[in-house]
Amino acid sequence: MTTDIINYDFKAGLPQEFEIVDIATLYKEFKDTLTTIHRTGFYHIIWFQNGTPAHLVDFNPINIKPNTILFLNKDTVQRFDNKTKFGGKAILFTDSFFCKTETDTKFLRSTILFNDLFSVSQIQIQESKLFTNLLQLMTDELQNSKDDSKSDILQNLLHNFLLYSERERRKQDFTKIKKSSDLDYVILFKDLLEKSYKNQKQVNYYAKQIIITEKRLNQATTKVLGKTPKEIIDNRILLEAKRILAHTNESVKEISFKLGFEEPTNFIKYFKKHSSTTPIEFREKHSLA
Repeated sequence: MTTDIINYDFKAGLPQEFEIVDIATLYKEFKDTLTTIHRTGFYHIIWFQNGTPAHLVDFNPINIKPNTILFLNKDTVQRFDNKTKFGGKAILFTDSFFCKTETDTKFLRSTILFNDLFSVSQIQIQESKLFTNLLQLMTDELQNSKDDSKSDILQNLLHNFLLYSERERRKQDFTKIKKSSDLDYVILFKDLLEKSYKNQKQVNYYAKQIIITEKRLNQATTKVLGKTPKEIIDNRILLEAKRILAHTNESVKEISFKLGFEEPTNFIKYFKKHSSTTPIEFREKHSLA
């Protein structure tokens, strides 16, 4: 079991916070890092071009088929397979690279590729020529000398890659949610929750920040996700608690304070109420020795 979930920021010193890496090459240098539980402060588009690995995202193993593209939001906890041979490419980028305008920010915050409210987004590529060409155009542009246009060209190519991917995603095993004010409120709520869940656990706080009533927020989340705001808050806190319990040596006391509980006993009661097991029992069952 590790002493902590390893967190990685984007590689320093690059002309822009955008990179395309070959997974096989990356494995030669960083296999131990990749096959250990970790999370990053940037987005991943992982194109598994061959092999059938199991990619662990939180506590869910995703069984990959050849020519699968996986889309992982920033701060996702993941682990690459250390037993199965596979190859492919990974596109890595940050908010600061992609979000040049408010429209860019809205797209990235709402696209189903990184914000599927029901599952981790993936697409199975049947005809890969289009995606191969876009990837090659991005790779070629990265090799060009830096000028005033380079970052914009890369961002536009990436945007097109994401748009084509989203179109493909909608054709495959996808639960469509109609655009509506309910969906807008859910996106705002989840974005705010991600920033504040450790210190703010009351529905009233989030409703005030979004400038709606608790009743209106409840209507939105129930209609879109089938869950109340309180259930969504509890699920997010529990997910983080489970991540830390399973993948670190931090004590229950340390975890309780990290997640904003004033007393460890309150955290233990909260965890048992929502997961039917104590934190220690969960750790014993799920920790990776």
